[in-house]
Amino acid sequence: MTAIVSVYAVFANAEEAERIGRVAVEEGLAACVNILGPCRSIYRWQGAIETSSEVPVIFKTAAEAAPALTARIAALHSYDVPAIVTWPIADALPDYARWAAESSTRR
Repeated sequence: MTAIVSVYAVFANAEEAERIGRVAVEEGLAACVNILGPCRSIYRWQGAIETSSEVPVIFKTAAEAAPALTARIAALHSYDVPAIVTWPIADALPDYARWAAESSTRR
């Protein structure tokens, strides 16, 4: 199987998620972006407990493209310290994995 991963990130709102998701696909860093519905996040920031509405996104990409994708998301993100993590994909339909890997190789 071609090595692919999911990169998970959260954004301040749907507009930011769509803007950055579109850039990732247009630049060939991600094959596909799933923008999920808003969620409530509870976290500690600068010594205080915060609660906010955020928009989670799952980017599918070739494993080798994940570091560049993560860096690009961080550069475009509105947060000082954005949550961006890479999740391994243990198994995928081979045709899907091949398509995702080929579609996320920079053009």
